[in-house]
Amino acid sequence: MAYAGEGLEEISLKELGEMLHAGLEGLYDIVDARVGDKTLIDTLSPATDAVKKAAEDGLDFSQGLELLKKAAIEGRDSTRDMVARYGRSSRLGERSRGVLDAGAASCCLILTAMADGISELLK
Repeated sequence: MAYAGEGLEEISLKELGEMLHAGLEGLYDIVDARVGDKTLIDTLSPATDAVKKAAEDGLDFSQGLELLKKAAIEGRDSTRDMVARYGRSSRLGERSRGVLDAGAASCCLILTAMADGISELLK
């Protein structure tokens, strides 16, 4: 099985978008959750879309990383007003509204730290 980015010496913004998309699609293969279900997908999906759009628009890597971070943060924050449909917090029903989803928050932390680390390497 070939993996997105396998064998590359350098990664462009386009390839980063492809890698994030492959990860998202792999996740979709094992979970039923989608955007709006108050899961990490609410962070990963918009971040992936932001990177792919930045590459399509011809933005440089640094600009794409900033858009990834912005989309990840907005995705994470969007979960505050949702009712959880999957995972442990789904048992809380309406009581899950008003707090961030832990998976979305963790995913945001990972993506923003990754973007910051790559940004440092680009300097």
